[in-house]
Amino acid sequence: MNNRYLGAVTLIPFVLILFLGGIYLKYGIMIISLVGMYEFYKVTKTKHLNPINIVGYLLCIIYYISLKTEVNYKFLFFTIIVSIFMLLCILVVDIEYNFLDIVVTLFGFLYIALFFSMITLVNKGLYGNYMVWLIVISAWCCDTCAYYTGKFFGKKKLCPKVSPKKTVEGAIGGVIGSAIACSLFGSFAIIMGIPMPLYHYIILGILSGVFCQFGDLAASSIKRYTKVKDYGNLIPGHGGILDRFDSILFSGVVVYYYLVFVAAIYVY
Repeated sequence: MNNRYLGAVTLIPFVLILFLGGIYLKYGIMIISLVGMYEFYKVTKTKHLNPINIVGYLLCIIYYISLKTEVNYKFLFFTIIVSIFMLLCILVVDIEYNFLDIVVTLFGFLYIALFFSMITLVNKGLYGNYMVWLIVISAWCCDTCAYYTGKFFGKKKLCPKVSPKKTVEGAIGGVIGSAIACSLFGSFAIIMGIPMPLYHYIILGILSGVFCQFGDLAASSIKRYTKVKDYGNLIPGHGGILDRFDSILFSGVVVYYYLVFVAAIYVY
């Protein structure tokens, strides 16, 4: 079996926890976050950085345990402050670590655990068992449409220094694909009685299609900086968690904050 298709099969557990939602999704995403943080910390070591993994993992676990229906910014801020306090103490006690190690440790939590948690937060909102699918649909449809549009029609390079194979035509195809997929999902959601107008889904599809590609390029820029091809090999034909979910990290942020601040009267 082609590795890419085999890799797609390995994503079935993720789809399953999306269907289950609730506590299964919350702790499933926590585990995915921990694996993603492990991958991130591992690749940074190629640049002689030495993140304090255990602090990052504990921060992630404490954050997810405390997670309810919305981001508790007071608790999050308190946790980060305590973590910085602890990390600075470690910096003094153990000269093996330096300031950059602290920055990388915290960045791993913010970039991976915090961004991934948007999936859980969307699921906990009103109509969340439907809306959470927007994150996955927009990201994966954008990725797929961008890939095939670029493959057959791509000519002009999008960001050659970061990802040489990506094209402007592919990027446009990705945004269009995301918008169409979200609008189709929106039509279904309206039939199911969710009181959010179709234009919100179209806008979400466009925004997510744009920022999903920023997520992809951001992950690629880190790989290029650390001189690694993939973050891992957990998913055959795809790489690691961060290779497959890089766009979802950004689409989750877009969908959550759009639903909270723009479409609030409809879904929250």
